[in-house]
Amino acid sequence: MLGDVQKVDAIYLACGYTDLRRGIDGLVELVQTQFQLDPFSNSLFLFCGRRRDRIKALLWEGDGFVLLYKRMERGGFVWPRSAQEMRQLSRQEFRWLLEGLSVDQPRANRPVERVILQ
Repeated sequence: MLGDVQKVDAIYLACGYTDLRRGIDGLVELVQTQFQLDPFSNSLFLFCGRRRDRIKALLWEGDGFVLLYKRMERGGFVWPRSAQEMRQLSRQEFRWLLEGLSVDQPRANRPVERVILQ
């Protein structure tokens, strides 16, 4: 389920550490107050603790929140720790994250922006 994000409009990653003892209400409050985003939007919000082997994901489904929890059995997630901000991910970056790779792949081809030729 966590890997299937085709129906969400945006994927956000909370950089830095998050206390994973927080439940739905605590994560909703964090999204609203610290990041000034709407937790009721069609967005997936990702959080990671200090150990980097577990993540929580918060998703509003129209009639309630879904809280997903994933624990890696070997290794961990390569999680951006430099800033206390919310970062938007592409679907490809999200797949890299779930595979244990960095979302900042230095050798990956980046999307090309539209250029209007005259």
